[in-house]
Amino acid sequence: MTGTDILMITYERPEYVRLSLPRLLETCGPEDRVWLWHNGGHEETLAVTREYAEHPKVARFHHSPDNVGLRIPTNWLWAESDGSYLSKVDDDCLVSPGWIEKLRTAHEDVPEFGVICSWRFLEEDYRPELASKKTVEYAGGHQLLRNHWVQGSGYLAKRAVLEGVGPLTDGHSFTSWCLEAARAGWVNGWYFPFIPEDHMDDPRSPHTVYTNDEELRARLPLSAKTTGVNTLADWTAQMKRSAVVAQTASLDLRDYFGWRKTRRSVFRRIRRTLTGKAPW
Repeated sequence: MTGTDILMITYERPEYVRLSLPRLLETCGPEDRVWLWHNGGHEETLAVTREYAEHPKVARFHHSPDNVGLRIPTNWLWAESDGSYLSKVDDDCLVSPGWIEKLRTAHEDVPEFGVICSWRFLEEDYRPELASKKTVEYAGGHQLLRNHWVQGSGYLAKRAVLEGVGPLTDGHSFTSWCLEAARAGWVNGWYFPFIPEDHMDDPRSPHTVYTNDEELRARLPLSAKTTGVNTLADWTAQMKRSAVVAQTASLDLRDYFGWRKTRRSVFRRIRRTLTGKAPW
């Protein structure tokens, strides 16, 4: 099998799923398959997802009455599928046409690529004076904004990475899983020039549901909750900070393991205590 198996987890976002799921299906080639997992009992979102359960590009549909998070559905895809490439697209993200083909071609041309990804930030967030320091050209003219971790949407991972690193454990986030892949020798990062992914939860997205502070507080995204965000201005600033972090994060693996990792975690907790916020 040489195709791509792509997971989409849906949860309480019917407005987004109506856009993101058909877009994902439209971008799939003959060998690509989408695996649908719905978390929880939100009837409207479940109904939208079920509309596509019999789509010819949908390999399997599963409904979990409980919200079991991301790890269990991700491991379900990884264990049950057989594609040469693995992916996940979040239900609040719109992928670009041709994203699979472009990332897969890069993987085929560059054997050391492990997890390479679309770019979920805006054009205005790109800081060439920062990103150029980590942007590397590889065989076939492919370029990568190198980083040891990428976001968990719009990526493409070789199955060989999973075979070496193993599935997500209780102690894993997707970020830490990517770091384990990097420590094993795989090269990760964002394809460059960037392949855009419209992150609809970004208040600057034309498709966002967040039009005022009250709406944001009523439906706070998980990442907003964990970073102490309360207003659209805060949330927008957080998106911009996240983009800077992506372009400046260290490529020294020692910064992510051992005593340096412990020190950074302490600083993060201190900042959260003092400001109510923590960087992504």
